Amino acid sequence: MREDVDRFTTPDGTRLRVAESGSSDGAPTLLLVHGWSQDLRSWDRVVDELRRGGVTTRILRYDHRGHGGSDAAADGTATIGTAADDLAALIAERVPDGPLVIAGHSMGGMTLMALAERHPRLVAERVVGIAFVATASDDMDQLDLGLSGRRGRLVARGEHVLVPLMARLGHRAPAGEIGDVGRAGGPRPRTRATLLAPSVRALVFGRHPRPADVLSVAEQALAAHPPSVAAFRLSIGEHRRREALDALRAVPAVVLVGDRDRLCPQHHARGIAGELPDARMVLLPGAGHMINLERATEVAAHLAGLLDAPAGELTTVIPQEEESARVGA
Repeated sequence: MREDVDRFTTPDGTRLRVAESGSSDGAPTLLLVHGWSQDLRSWDRVVDELRRGGVTTRILRYDHRGHGGSDAAADGTATIGTAADDLAALIAERVPDGPLVIAGHSMGGMTLMALAERHPRLVAERVVGIAFVATASDDMDQLDLGLSGRRGRLVARGEHVLVPLMARLGHRAPAGEIGDVGRAGGPRPRTRATLLAPSVRALVFGRHPRPADVLSVAEQALAAHPPSVAAFRLSIGEHRRREALDALRAVPAVVLVGDRDRLCPQHHARGIAGELPDARMVLLPGAGHMINLERATEVAAHLAGLLDAPAGELTTVIPQEEESARVGA
């Protein structure tokens, strides 16, 4: 299915890359919101799975400011709150009416919480389904990668050194084309991405990732604007929006997490699900943080369920209390 790519200009003049495909025909529009240091290409496999499964609904995905093919974030605007305002403005112009299903991965999920906080009327009147994919509602100021004791403290301390250093870097790689993930004949991996790939694999992937996916995540990180990414990381550390989830209690929701996620471990997903008592909690064994690439079939199936479209074979759903017991085992 053809996907059109153009630019949307936010109220403050920042141009965001937007990709659109499909047709609404009265069905909900699906909006896909990517995570920190990534771009809309992180949803490639999910979109492919939805289309392969016969889902023809309209799908919009875009790059946050400072990411992918979008403009760099102006000083003071690389925040999750501004990202939510950008999303609200995009909806107002590109999807002015009709129901919405929204999925957010990592920082994208945090953006959805900020959308509920800052634009509650929009959420109450338009959103009919929401998916939180490998994300968190709070407690992201200390990143320990799941390591305990001294090793975890060293990781957290090291990040406080690396983030300011990242802000001073100036080189930004080209954003690349949509649909490059895992596609034969795509562009050759850049040398920097190849060098970065082993660290990316260890940090954000679970068992047996596809090499093409690892390289894509590395390339997306290199395509982001370093000062913007550094500022967004500070905003992630300040993210405290568990109370904002109250506005979503009546919205059909699914919360997905990999059991090998080092960045947003399972306790974050449990916290979100605890605020949304009717949400479906889904644990994906063997998967890391990039479950929209690693487990695209399952993610697509759950999104199709929110769209009330053919869902294919769903992954096993583990109730919250059973999943808690499993984690503690």
